[in-house]
Amino acid sequence: MKTVRIRVPATSANLGPGFDALGLALSLYDEVEATLTGEPGVHVTVEGEGAGEVDLGEGHLVVRAMRAAFDRMGAAQPAGIRLRCRNAIPHARGLGSSAAAVCAGILAARALATGTPGEIASGSSAKSASAVGEHLPDDAVLALATEMEGHPDNVAPCLAGGLTVAWSDHTGAPHMVSLAPDERIRPVVLVPSFRLATETARGLLPKDVPHKDASFNAGRAALLIAALTQRPEPGLLLAATEDRLHQAYRAPAMRDTADLVERLRAAGVPAVVSGAGPTVLAFSTSDIQDLIAPEVGNDWHIQLMDVDPVGADVQFPETR
Repeated sequence: MKTVRIRVPATSANLGPGFDALGLALSLYDEVEATLTGEPGVHVTVEGEGAGEVDLGEGHLVVRAMRAAFDRMGAAQPAGIRLRCRNAIPHARGLGSSAAAVCAGILAARALATGTPGEIASGSSAKSASAVGEHLPDDAVLALATEMEGHPDNVAPCLAGGLTVAWSDHTGAPHMVSLAPDERIRPVVLVPSFRLATETARGLLPKDVPHKDASFNAGRAALLIAALTQRPEPGLLLAATEDRLHQAYRAPAMRDTADLVERLRAAGVPAVVSGAGPTVLAFSTSDIQDLIAPEVGNDWHIQLMDVDPVGADVQFPETR
């Protein structure tokens, strides 16, 4: 039997103005142990988030991602797969739980097929698309994960860690770069008890937006990169996290989220909707950390986090 262990971080996408482009890896993790048993059948156990809710067979997202990766590598599909999942990333909250599952499955399949963790998954500082044998190079991992997710803003930070900028070239192929945010910035996630499907949130977005709003967001997204990496000043972060492309359009589906973002921003806290919501992400510095809790009610779980600098990590049990 061959076994590999994967740890994948939660992620927050968009970060306000960086719609479908910016993402941040957070210090909250799902862990997956994948084993090729050599015996027919798929067996999945889940602890933590999703326990009692998700499919425990071929329909499990990690299994589906593994199957897709084996196909993409041209490798034979294993007859038997056993997964043990320990999940801490909340589902349907805008923290990248599906991206984490997709990345975990692809990286597990690659590691089991090649016998090596690979560059993206090993936490190497070189986040380029270097090949792992001839099986599934890093750019192909990103491409397959993006294909399964529909967009790269969550899978990029999940794979590479840090603050990521993702884009697609003229052929549609996704690319990414990873940056290190200033260590004085601490992400705070405010997780509600209610859920919101990404498909529902995306369905509220208009087909077209005014040119002035697109221009506004382009400037704010550029400013946000500078504010997160060079000048972590509350006033600059507050201006840099303004958005006109998606949050207001989605507000009717998560009024409590929109209201909390508005209250926090009025208090001087750079707060945004995390991904498609309904979680709220705030960028905390020592100047404003005490301003957050008074604006948050009992229906929200407050978690102070770090930015995960590594992204997905792959280990073989015998090498630990």
